[in-house]
Amino acid sequence: MGSIHGHGPMHSGASAQSREWHALRKGETMQRLSRLRIVFALGVILAFGGSALSLQAATLGPGPKVSVSLVAQSIPTLLQYAKIEVPYANEIIPQRSNGRVEIKLSTWSEMNLTGTEIIRLTRQGQVEIGGAPLTYVAGDVPLLDAADLAGLNPTLAQTRQVMNALTPVANKELERFGVKIIGSFPFPAQVFYCRAPVKDLADLKGRKIRTFGTSLNDLVAALGAQPVSITFAEVYTSLERGVADCGITGTGSGNAAKWFEVTTHMYTLPVGWSLGAYYANLAWWNKLAPDVRQFLMEIFKEIEDKQWELGAELTQDGIDCNAGRPSCRLGTPDTESPMTEVQPTEDDKVRLRKILEEAVLPGWVKRCGARCGNIYNEVLAPITGVKYVAR
Repeated sequence: MGSIHGHGPMHSGASAQSREWHALRKGETMQRLSRLRIVFALGVILAFGGSALSLQAATLGPGPKVSVSLVAQSIPTLLQYAKIEVPYANEIIPQRSNGRVEIKLSTWSEMNLTGTEIIRLTRQGQVEIGGAPLTYVAGDVPLLDAADLAGLNPTLAQTRQVMNALTPVANKELERFGVKIIGSFPFPAQVFYCRAPVKDLADLKGRKIRTFGTSLNDLVAALGAQPVSITFAEVYTSLERGVADCGITGTGSGNAAKWFEVTTHMYTLPVGWSLGAYYANLAWWNKLAPDVRQFLMEIFKEIEDKQWELGAELTQDGIDCNAGRPSCRLGTPDTESPMTEVQPTEDDKVRLRKILEEAVLPGWVKRCGARCGNIYNEVLAPITGVKYVAR
């Protein structure tokens, strides 16, 4: 009995020590969890390049109102316009700017434009920000064609690397035109839509093919076909009437314009991405209040990121929708007369690269000048793996 009673105080002390030990362990665990949360948060910020912080920064305090006209897409049914530009213009920018920035959004078709005049329109101040594929405006600034030459970029990832590398050089060139690039956007992979069956590039020989831009003309001519320049809004009718046998455009873009109603086959070899840019009037841009300019820089970085994500999504979705597949999500499924998808052959991928080296690159340098060939080799060849060689 005595021994049992004698252990009473010792048992009580052990309990206290046990409670203290558990409290210490709990405190250490909480500190460790807190440290882990901080590390995780920092990891998220680093992984996304600080995007979480930049999203918070893309707001605007009180101040004078700013009205901005933006004309960037050809027709209103394009998802680049309807899915991204319209929500930003009508909702996101007014909300984030506390009503301080108003975007007046329009399309080429609404203003009776073809797209080739966007640089001049922006330079003259008729719009503050214009948008167009580089090749549409390369007549004014031939260097811009370098980023999306026909056959240059087999993937969208490489296309963005090329665009990021070229933009600083292009902006130096654009200064004398009074504009600057403030963002970029791709379209889905540019492929061949045809009214008759096609199994490879050799099948295109002798056909009239709708093109846009001089490098696509060089490609089509090298294939033994006839390039036909037709504005995007007029292609549907031209294909329907047989003015063109085939047309080149994006998988999703052709779907948005309902080309599936007037063509039967898609040859899905990417020959380009109709890579575009947002061009700001430089004098207007430089006169903006610093907080407004910073706000618009961050906003257009967001728009750019979303446009590149959409370009990737639309490439496969456009094919699926044109072929009437259940996997069609973003476009219009062609359920009545599904198009036939013809996948590119390995031989044609090799042939496309050869045409790039022997016809497309030399043709562009001839139009742009020897200096452009040097710029290409210094800035872009390390990314593309294709060097320009004077011929």
